[in-house]
Amino acid sequence: MAIALSQFNEVRLDRVSRDFGALNALREINLTIQRGEFIALLGPSGCGKSTTLNCIAGLLPVTGGAIWLDKSRVDTLKPEERGFGMVFQNYALFPHLNVRQNIGFGLKMRGTPKAEMERKIDEALNLVRLQGQGHKLPGQLSGGQQQRVAIARAIVIEPPLVLMDEPLSNLDAKLRLEMRAEIRRIHNELGATTIYVTHDQDEALSLADRIVVLRDGLVRQVGTPKELYEAPEHLDVADFMGFRNKLKGKLVASSNGRAIVDVEGARISGRTRETIPDGSTAYVAIRPDDLVIGEPGGNALAVSVDTAEYRGREFVGTAHTKGGLELVFRSFQAVEPGTAVHLVAGEDNTLVFSEPV
Repeated sequence: MAIALSQFNEVRLDRVSRDFGALNALREINLTIQRGEFIALLGPSGCGKSTTLNCIAGLLPVTGGAIWLDKSRVDTLKPEERGFGMVFQNYALFPHLNVRQNIGFGLKMRGTPKAEMERKIDEALNLVRLQGQGHKLPGQLSGGQQQRVAIARAIVIEPPLVLMDEPLSNLDAKLRLEMRAEIRRIHNELGATTIYVTHDQDEALSLADRIVVLRDGLVRQVGTPKELYEAPEHLDVADFMGFRNKLKGKLVASSNGRAIVDVEGARISGRTRETIPDGSTAYVAIRPDDLVIGEPGGNALAVSVDTAEYRGREFVGTAHTKGGLELVFRSFQAVEPGTAVHLVAGEDNTLVFSEPV
């Protein structure tokens, strides 16, 4: 591949803040990204992930802190002076320009000689596997093909950073899976540095080298997909990494990284990274996959089934305890609404926290 992205050692966000009047959208974000990394910014709507990306791109000015590319401060530069590649959620293609013209737009604005521009457009088309489609207008392409054009346009200018703002959210489930693999392939082939915004934990887990979880403009945790999936440090991070069941109770005892919590009279044991005083409020977090129908006893909650949806290989059910706690579970057997069952939590996959979401 002849496309050669501009090289650098690191991008550093140093106490970056962004205010919208009285709203603190970003609050002193510190983050260092190494060359070649694929970083996912993950979190719910309004957490600050797109604001962070737009500040890096220069589409929003920072109101505090600085952004550095190695030893050069870039937050004072105009977007076009930073030279970063941007892929938008809605593709942002020019409908009246064909694929080649869309891809080459940035090169044309830079005054790239025609022969060099045509060569780079060809290379970008090959990279995103759109050979033979260059003459078509965006309206003649599928959603996945349009997104490939948007990616080609971002990388053809050979940027030091490729920024992607929820690029797959407008695609159907099948296309999302296909494009997810394509984005990672392109990243690997180019040796690119990519910052990718998403609210989808599966996308973040499958694509990223490291995940940055944000909430209310703050970085809550940074780590590898394995670290965040297996050992979230906060209940809100656990919630975003698939721990949908969050049960409030009283801590009975804890030692050596284990804790027992009383939840409506049931004793639920799990892992904890905290020192939580006996008798204080504690929160148990369990993934639906780790909550299964079983026998009364340890780590079992008595519930009444509300719904059970068939999902092919399994059923995904909802249930509630006598005290009104709502739970989501999985079952390989059909279970009728109104049935009384016990849901058993796997101890090693149950987490205990001291603070609520």
